[in-house]
Amino acid sequence: MPAESDQPRLRRTFSALKVRNFRIYFAGQSVSLIGTWMQSVAQSWLVLELTHSGTMLGLVVAVQFLPVLLLGPYGGLIADRVDKRRLLLGTQSTLGSLALVLGLLTLTGAVRLWMVFVLAAGFGIVNAADNPARQTFVPEMVGPDRLQNAVSLNNIMVNSSRAIGPAAAGLLIAAAGTAVCFLANAASFVAVLIALACIRTADLRRAPPVSREPGQVRQGLRYVRRTTALLIPLLMMALVGTLAYEFQVVLPLLARVELHGGADAYGFLTSAMGAGAVAGGLFVAGLSTAGLGRLTLAAAGFGAAILAAAIVPSFPAELAALACVGAGSTAFIATGNTTLQLTSDPQFRGRVMALWSVTFLGSTPVGGPLIGLVAQYLSPRIALGAGGLACLAAAGIGLAGLARLPPAERRAAHQHAQDLDVPGSGPPPGTAVNGPGP
Repeated sequence: MPAESDQPRLRRTFSALKVRNFRIYFAGQSVSLIGTWMQSVAQSWLVLELTHSGTMLGLVVAVQFLPVLLLGPYGGLIADRVDKRRLLLGTQSTLGSLALVLGLLTLTGAVRLWMVFVLAAGFGIVNAADNPARQTFVPEMVGPDRLQNAVSLNNIMVNSSRAIGPAAAGLLIAAAGTAVCFLANAASFVAVLIALACIRTADLRRAPPVSREPGQVRQGLRYVRRTTALLIPLLMMALVGTLAYEFQVVLPLLARVELHGGADAYGFLTSAMGAGAVAGGLFVAGLSTAGLGRLTLAAAGFGAAILAAAIVPSFPAELAALACVGAGSTAFIATGNTTLQLTSDPQFRGRVMALWSVTFLGSTPVGGPLIGLVAQYLSPRIALGAGGLACLAAAGIGLAGLARLPPAERRAAHQHAQDLDVPGSGPPPGTAVNGPGP
């Protein structure tokens, strides 16, 4: 039995699951994301089978995320304008269909590299709208008071799936080939579509839709530029996203070149990251505050863990180090996501979170090929270490941003902490401010 003093923290850790809509959505996504991770591993391995090239692997990943970079702000504007649940029904159906096509092409032996490129671009185009819609749908389900908890639980779900999906994919690829993973992913979208259909729309806390006006993307960019508590986390993620979050490129090469393993080894490396991320997510889920100070600490810890993973010599040590990388990754992502959602005005939230997706996923067209080149021609370990240094540099940006945070934003952050009944004398500088309720 947990100690009595631990019970409030345990209740905070799972408080968002008390909300019926979020509980249903969480269950559907839990199934779907296992399939997504299976496809991620299978796609990387398929490209390596077709090309034996780290550079080409980086290019495929880049093509998949280039639409997020180019179209992300417009996807965020769509999320601000339309019913997010209906938008998600459309995007999730399309993603499932694309996975089915890739599975059938691979199963029949008809797949060619150019087809992988085309389908990867298709996934990216749909994700440009799907990512901001999913992220901004969460506060509509749970409200601002449970938002950090819901975001952290989402990250736990993502990384629990990462612990299961890649390991299953590695075993399935070894036994039956990559096509089975693509088909399993296509089938998994049924679960999230059922969940979205079962959500009670009357219980949602919808933000008023943004009316159509010229220049709304530029309005969102100007809003971010003049809000330090939004701009600094986005700059941090741009650096980290470009050089650190290229595990789809680095880990397959690390498994094959440095550890002399196959698809199963790659799957277990990715699963180790997922297992560590679950532990990190449970810790973050019990916290009551986010903000620039916590994000800076998370970036520093994430960077230290990646550097450790870049130098450990053996496979068991690599698994342990990557578990720490997973914990650091979840802490950084969950803290940054919550900081932006609570700081941004609801009428701009879709565009702000689209920029978060642009810096996280849209930076891959630059970072993926670059890290692929470093991994192929220097070493996968050097490529991994570059990501660790990028995280430490991002922590430096966070420290500089804390010093520049305007007094008005500091006062708003303090008021937000009081609104959430955070224990203690007050939050650190940069704690997120809660905008008007949805």
